[in-house]
Amino acid sequence: MFEYLNGLITIVTPSYIVVDVKGVGYKVQVANPYRYEENQETRVYVEQVVRDNEQALYGFYDSNEKNIFLHLISVSGIGPKSALAILAGQDLQGLIHAIENDDVKYLTKFPKIGRKTAQQIILDLSGKFTAEGQMTLGEEPAQLTSGNQELEDGLAALESLGYSPKEISRIKPQLEKENLKSADEYLRAGLKLIK
Repeated sequence: MFEYLNGLITIVTPSYIVVDVKGVGYKVQVANPYRYEENQETRVYVEQVVRDNEQALYGFYDSNEKNIFLHLISVSGIGPKSALAILAGQDLQGLIHAIENDDVKYLTKFPKIGRKTAQQIILDLSGKFTAEGQMTLGEEPAQLTSGNQELEDGLAALESLGYSPKEISRIKPQLEKENLKSADEYLRAGLKLIK
């Protein structure tokens, strides 16, 4: 529902911040509230999570952090609070490296992440970050990809249609050789290659 909030940080607590957007204070749970300062104008990327008896806004320093959070909460056994605890370490490259290299030991150092959950994270997320490009703090995913925005948009559309990152990364080199003019053309070409 929300992508980000532009506003003034009015409150910083150990577990959340309050972002004042034109007189409305949004309580936003974040991994590390102390990355923000009171009376600071900023943009906070957000995700609204609605559960059975809870509705909350979760905030992120940049869109990469938000993207990793969304991947993490898609894993069975990982809720929003566990995902925030994982992000609190701010070592996103280390996290991605652990997932891609089956490093269960690294993942079990996070609170409430046992061996079984760590293996589930690896099983569910392995390949997803390499398909999108290695992400680091402060960089947008598009900057870490081929540089061809139309191609990247086409690949993102394939993923939104339900194709796996492995299927997409398999056809990406072939699509990179094509000199197509729009995301729609890359999407159509990708659909032909996947089938």
